[in-house]
Amino acid sequence: MRKGPLLGPVLRVPTNRNAASVARAPRRAALQRGTTMRIASLLLATVLGLAACAPSAPTVTSNPAVASGVYGARTDSGPSGEPIEIHAVRKAYLTDRNTRQRVAYNGPEEPGTIVVDPYARFLYHVIAPGEAMRYGVAVGQAGKNFQGTATINRKQAWPSWTPTANMVRTMPDLYGPLKNGLGGGIDNPLGSRALYLYKGGRDTLYRIHGTMDPSSIGKATSAGCIRMFNQDIMDLFEEVPTGTPVKVRTQAESLALEGPLVEMPDGYLQPAGAAQTASLPR
Repeated sequence: MRKGPLLGPVLRVPTNRNAASVARAPRRAALQRGTTMRIASLLLATVLGLAACAPSAPTVTSNPAVASGVYGARTDSGPSGEPIEIHAVRKAYLTDRNTRQRVAYNGPEEPGTIVVDPYARFLYHVIAPGEAMRYGVAVGQAGKNFQGTATINRKQAWPSWTPTANMVRTMPDLYGPLKNGLGGGIDNPLGSRALYLYKGGRDTLYRIHGTMDPSSIGKATSAGCIRMFNQDIMDLFEEVPTGTPVKVRTQAESLALEGPLVEMPDGYLQPAGAAQTASLPR
């Protein structure tokens, strides 16, 4: 699914592609005018200086969850009892913001609540007063996120998936061939587990689920649901019963509790201060 802009307290850092295009224009003009080698050398230095402004790569974490091997390969029983191999998550995707961590929690929700922040791209499972397990998630593109409160009324291991009528109508080439549904398995977009969100006794059509694309975690790439590493959703699945309340933060709540964030050229978020430091010339 194509990546779109994420609304909310998120700024974006321009890519080097923009900087390079700015530098090429005067270079072409200089060559056409037959300027001296001194001008060409100056332009080259400018380009190199712009390249030095590139943000650093996201930091790969060394937190206890990674060290304990929870993101390693697993074998699970599929929909018909067949063994399914779940691949280990590549280290490049295990950034500090993406990996599960026990953290201090400053929100007002009671223990047992799941709190989703689509703007910070976090999911919190509140486990005690002032304490939560935090997970990195992929969220929906702008305008496709669920908002408000809901309840987990259904849980499913290796769920099947059927695109909504609206998805088939708006993107027939992508979803048309799947309009009759896709059985559970490692190639299913819902991944290894799914938690189904209901509101007022009715299915909201939004899910918290696994993924067939671990590179998407931490980014705004889903069709609106909350996507997690398969290893994370499998463990969360065991921790939360049906009836668990779910709260999805508003933009204002996210800004107040998480602070301003910047989306980097690779699609990951960083706190605004850290992103500005990363983009300074070295």
